[in-house]
Amino acid sequence: MKNYSEDASKQYHTQVGRGDVGRYVLMPGDPKRCAHIAKYLDDARLIADNREYITYTGTLDGVPVSVTSTGIGGPSTAIAMEELHLCGVDTFIRIGTCGGMQTEVESGDIVIATGAVRMEGTTREYAPIEYPAVATLEVANALVSSAAQQGFPYHTGVVQCKDSFFGQHEPEVMPVGYELQQKWEAWKRLGCLASEMESATLFIVAARLHARAGTCLLVVANQERERLGLYNPVIHDMDQAIRVGIEGVRNLIRQDQQTQK
Repeated sequence: MKNYSEDASKQYHTQVGRGDVGRYVLMPGDPKRCAHIAKYLDDARLIADNREYITYTGTLDGVPVSVTSTGIGGPSTAIAMEELHLCGVDTFIRIGTCGGMQTEVESGDIVIATGAVRMEGTTREYAPIEYPAVATLEVANALVSSAAQQGFPYHTGVVQCKDSFFGQHEPEVMPVGYELQQKWEAWKRLGCLASEMESATLFIVAARLHARAGTCLLVVANQERERLGLYNPVIHDMDQAIRVGIEGVRNLIRQDQQTQK
């Protein structure tokens, strides 16, 4: 497609170009988290800062690794992935936050998504709704190994993705609240671990690009535990989720080097 950037060597939205990023990219939603994640890389430098997209590139074990924010939701996530892929990225790992849905998923835990409910709009312009949004097995396994190696409490399974944050937290005030509440109960009965906004897009766009993708999430809180009067603090410290993502990339680097992938 046509590149609308004033600098033809850079992508229009992210303002990154070939050689600016590594093949592995860690993707927080919040641009402010990029600098914090970049501190875990060696010799990280700011590459671009445009719109909701901030990009740093450094190295892990001598291999280029980047950090790019996605902003909130599927549309901006898809744009970041498409443009980064054009610049050489083939492995995407989301590091973000979520709200727990099962009572055993507690604040501060890590959720590693194996799949995502496509209750959002972006992926419908990529794939028929019957096509599942699933993580790349080797990426999910690398994140699981990372969490286990570091002794962090973690869960693996399906997450629910939506476009409306307030539709999740105040469905009763929405004109279609009857539908939102019924579907929420269905996802719970099916064992959905948590709710968030980007992983379905991450997995479907990665499938379209024939790239790899995985998700590592901090559980900020759990509205189901709150509803039942169970202990439910609000946790904002992203450090464990970031460390799971960083060591997950290291695991992938080692595996890729061993298999010459």
